[in-house]
Amino acid sequence: MKTFTLGQSREEVENMLPNKQIKTVQLGSKKICIVKSGSDFFAFEPQCPHRMAPLNKGMLNGFNEIICPLHEYRFDLASGQVKSGDCGDLQVYKTELSDKGLTIFI
Repeated sequence: MKTFTLGQSREEVENMLPNKQIKTVQLGSKKICIVKSGSDFFAFEPQCPHRMAPLNKGMLNGFNEIICPLHEYRFDLASGQVKSGDCGDLQVYKTELSDKGLTIFI
């Protein structure tokens, strides 16, 4: 497992990731999406497992689910489980916010 850290402080991460705005970042050879929802941060694969639609164009609902822009499939961002639709689960990555930044475990 590899770890990557975004930012150098809690405040820098908070300013870098506005609430409910999905960002795509390159971590080593892997591209992922990151989103902040309230005080929670979620990291996940950038494409829907169904038809590979770009999830950075999707929306986050009030249940911390990402909604695919193509067919409106919904995925739980904590577990990756598909909640609506007929495809595999979404790959999600553990995140941890500290005074040293946001650590992402891949």
